[in-house]
Amino acid sequence: MPGCTGEFMKVSLAKHMVGKGVSPVVGKEDGMVIKTETALGRFVAKTRELFAQEPDLAKRWEKLTPILSELLADPEVQRSSKQWPDCVVKDGRAENLLFYEDPDYGFAVNGLTKLPNIHGRIHDHAHIYTLYGVLDGTETIERYKRLDDGSKPDYAEVQLDGSFVVGPGDVDLVPPHQIHTEQSGEERTVAVIIRSEKSGGFLQGRYEPDTNRYYQGYGPRQTPTEM
Repeated sequence: MPGCTGEFMKVSLAKHMVGKGVSPVVGKEDGMVIKTETALGRFVAKTRELFAQEPDLAKRWEKLTPILSELLADPEVQRSSKQWPDCVVKDGRAENLLFYEDPDYGFAVNGLTKLPNIHGRIHDHAHIYTLYGVLDGTETIERYKRLDDGSKPDYAEVQLDGSFVVGPGDVDLVPPHQIHTEQSGEERTVAVIIRSEKSGGFLQGRYEPDTNRYYQGYGPRQTPTEM
């Protein structure tokens, strides 16, 4: 059963794990240790290998897509995701489950659960890359383009530039500053999100097309959880 911070293994266990023949991957959050024989451990190991070999950020994140697809197809992950806690909005901020944050490359592995028929606000992710992989349910993703030059404070003209539906196994790559939103379908949606940097510590763009209002806010709250 997934749990929160107290259930993470600590760095102090790393040498013991190696002695037992288990290769650990150490993450930032609370000194978590990820066992490489788990689905998450295999994903982290492959991602670190890719990042070490591919310096080009755009190519790196394109090549990460099939690695995330493997994680989404893993029966262990699919089973455990049924028990992930609900993500809730609090004080105007969404919530992400935080499974792992890499100490060297900075990427974060998040989980997200959504109730049916939730239409998120239009936003961007600022400077980071994001891979959004659906485990369960369906979502409609809308992409927007900005029409103004950004010179007017607190103002942005955006226009819908396309939409598409994603379902289990689908992965959507969101490059830096891409304006978008998601709407969940008729059932609970569960996703695994890989970010080039953990959200919540920097400002992201928010857009209101009806009034052309633009403002910034912090990204999702991060709740350490065991995958």
